[in-house]
Amino acid sequence: MLAQERYRVILEMLEVNEIVKVPELCEKFKVSIETVRRDLEFLEQEGQLKRIYGGAVLNRQSSKEPSYNTRSTKNAKEKEMIGKKTAELISDGETLMIDLGTTTLEVARHLKDKKNLTIITNCMTIAQELVDIPTFRVILPGGILRPNELALSGFISEQFMREFNVDKTIVGVGGITMDNGISDYHLEETRVRKIMIEKGKEIIAVADHSKFGIKALVNVCAIDEIDVIVTDNKLKKFIAQEYSDQGIKVLGYGK
Repeated sequence: MLAQERYRVILEMLEVNEIVKVPELCEKFKVSIETVRRDLEFLEQEGQLKRIYGGAVLNRQSSKEPSYNTRSTKNAKEKEMIGKKTAELISDGETLMIDLGTTTLEVARHLKDKKNLTIITNCMTIAQELVDIPTFRVILPGGILRPNELALSGFISEQFMREFNVDKTIVGVGGITMDNGISDYHLEETRVRKIMIEKGKEIIAVADHSKFGIKALVNVCAIDEIDVIVTDNKLKKFIAQEYSDQGIKVLGYGK
């Protein structure tokens, strides 16, 4: 069995059992302890698991959302790449819903060469980024404004978003796994995000490599509700392949 196949199986076992042990992996793969330890070390470096004595557990974040400043500087180059790649999927004249987030903000920054876009967003930072483009129409809901994020949510935002039908919804990601789909941290904003996904003809999720294998606090949607995932070249091909096998178009990943 090739190393990449072992990686896939290890992650699948962790999704089911939340822990794997070195002896059982040696027996399953018919390989040495040294080989298994190298596999676990590689997957730990990729952020997919955490090694413990005698085995490994799934690498899960806490239920607390990292601060905006932390997220805005983490993987900044990768997010810029994602923004550029996602903008290539947008055609002149389309209607968009753009979710809040540091990665979706990079998407917005790369849309400025487009023409005649209508953008509906619950993020004031994204609206500010696009409002001066002459041929753009930018629409904001009402709602409760969260500091730092400058994101709108709550009952008013939810009712507002239900009134629209759009060509594409671009959604941010707190965490993404095969079994759990997309998840995030803030309950009220997740409710708005769910509606945005319902109202889009095509759903594009933007997620850098660090979001894969993570389960955040609140479920957003199942993986089969996503049409396209745009990621960065640090995501390994064998991970991207799992999502491709489910009929999702995955763009931007590495080798």
